[in-house]
Amino acid sequence: MKFVFDLDGTICFQGKPVPAKLTDAIAALTAAGHEVIFASARPIRDLLPVIDKAFHAYPMIGGNGSIVAQAGVISSTVHFKDQERLQLLELIACFNATYLADGKWNYAYTGPLDHPIVQNLDPEQRAANITIEELQPLIKLLIVTSSDMERLEERLSTLNVIVHSHGKEGVLDISPAGIHKWSGLQQLGVQEKTYIAFGNDANDITMFQHAKHAVMIGHHDKLVSYASEAIAMDGEQEEKEDRIVQKLLQLSQIYS
Repeated sequence: MKFVFDLDGTICFQGKPVPAKLTDAIAALTAAGHEVIFASARPIRDLLPVIDKAFHAYPMIGGNGSIVAQAGVISSTVHFKDQERLQLLELIACFNATYLADGKWNYAYTGPLDHPIVQNLDPEQRAANITIEELQPLIKLLIVTSSDMERLEERLSTLNVIVHSHGKEGVLDISPAGIHKWSGLQQLGVQEKTYIAFGNDANDITMFQHAKHAVMIGHHDKLVSYASEAIAMDGEQEEKEDRIVQKLLQLSQIYS
């Protein structure tokens, strides 16, 4: 069976690497004959530092489906069309927005240096921070601050793009139309109802919709109706990790 894992808030927390206990449990899945896929909003560049190096050749989906990597190599990307790029740049200027823009590997960041997103941004300095004009192609855009975030979100809704609002971080996550984690899984040749999904946020909805079994970590109002079950995230961190480990062991045995 295939096991597909979102990262932040699902198996890694506060931007830190996947805990050793969960790393061992994931390694046990592959030892038992299962396949593991990572599917994150992070670009592949920022996904690698939070997972064990033993997993770096595993199939990966980055940028909510806009980047796909196999055997340690980026195999496909999807980017904004030229007209969409121009529209986004116009809105950035109109609403004095700061942003994190991602290309295939490099990025452009103009947000506050003390913003929480910075701690997860290229921590191993694998890429270059260049201007958005130099960034070709533009694969993903994260609006960090704006003079009017609500109005900007309204304007974005009129464009042919996908927008996820992350309330806790107060950011807008923008991807090309038709791009989501399920489209990334399809790029990897994954078929419907052939995998178990673990996630925690609205950008996991499509991944949950097509899964054989979907496990929600914590609670998210937009995700709950698509989940087969949920794992509570109250209590100490060790307790949370233990619940996830036990669920992995259980599902590994059920779908062996």
